[in-house]
Amino acid sequence: MIDTYRVPPEETPPAERDTGRGLMRTVLWVVLVVSAAANAIFSTAGPHPAVGIGFGLVTLACLAALVAHHYRHRR
Repeated sequence: MIDTYRVPPEETPPAERDTGRGLMRTVLWVVLVVSAAANAIFSTAGPHPAVGIGFGLVTLACLAALVAHHYRHRR
């Protein structure tokens, strides 16, 4: 008799699948915080506005990468 309520096991266990996930998120969060702080500093007291804009773009890129990473790896 076939058990229709049984969920088949996945090909790879979750522990093997999530090996680099935590490291990537940690690096993205650190870069996000550092670039946001540098953006705030260089936007107010920086020698040239382009430096603050550059850090702002890095901040936005990290934010977009974190959102994409979240939606790609959610369960």
